Amino acid sequence: MAASDRIPDYLVGSHQLTSTVVFTALFSLVFIILISPYLRFVWFSISLASSRGLLTLVFMSLSIVILAFSKMIMYAFARKHTMIFFDYVVWCLGEAALISLAYAAFSLNGIAAGVIPHSEITFLKLFLSAMGFCIISLGVPYLLSAFFFAIEDKNNTIRLMSFGSITTDEAPSLTRDEKITLYDNSGSLKLVVSLSNLYYIESDDNYIKVWYQDSEGTLKQYMLRCRLKTVEESFTGSDLVRCHRKYIVNFDKVETITRTKDGFAIDLGLGGTDPIPVSKTYEENVLARFNSRG
Repeated sequence: MAASDRIPDYLVGSHQLTSTVVFTALFSLVFIILISPYLRFVWFSISLASSRGLLTLVFMSLSIVILAFSKMIMYAFARKHTMIFFDYVVWCLGEAALISLAYAAFSLNGIAAGVIPHSEITFLKLFLSAMGFCIISLGVPYLLSAFFFAIEDKNNTIRLMSFGSITTDEAPSLTRDEKITLYDNSGSLKLVVSLSNLYYIESDDNYIKVWYQDSEGTLKQYMLRCRLKTVEESFTGSDLVRCHRKYIVNFDKVETITRTKDGFAIDLGLGGTDPIPVSKTYEENVLARFNSRG
């Protein structure tokens, strides 16, 4: 795993980020109760009857707000841009730095008000002390959450496979009509669709939308819980090609690729639907694939 590798989707999903914030808040609270009596520059108190207890409550509430807003921005950023591990680590360190700055400011104001007993301490010492504390109190739950979500993602990986013949009551065909089968997280078969009828697959957070044409020629969609990455890996080398962090297209259905002000876009010849964007990450592969078509 390199710093330039793309961050897994399960680390920046809305459910995962929300769970991480909640778990981090609970972990930090327990960590504060256990360790604060042994740290020189930590003034936290769990007694709400005291001034320090109230100051602790306000600071903890502000810290949770900082984390929540940070994760909301991270979620929005990750949906529009490719986020790598380096970005993720720097982002998390930025969260620790913001909370540490807030801690230093709270401390100095508490000292000035006589709430906190320390009298001779600098802003820099407070910040550095808080930074070390934050790296532990944020880093440990972040790592534990990442391990949990990685295991969950592995266990919930949908079994996708492509095969050319299935048991059916349809009349035999002279041509090979490849079938795509999709299973849900419990392993139950949810959708079987002919590759010749499949247009594209769209990511919607932890779900995918499969856009296909039914027997009457009507464009329909089917949604199930799955990661687009799973589909991409399962059909490597097939006509299903990743063109964007949100889209996989059936290249057999691609009619034209045009240049727009934002890059390239794929036209599948579907009336009433917008062209599918091609992101910079996949642009070279998509254009090469299109130009190599006979």
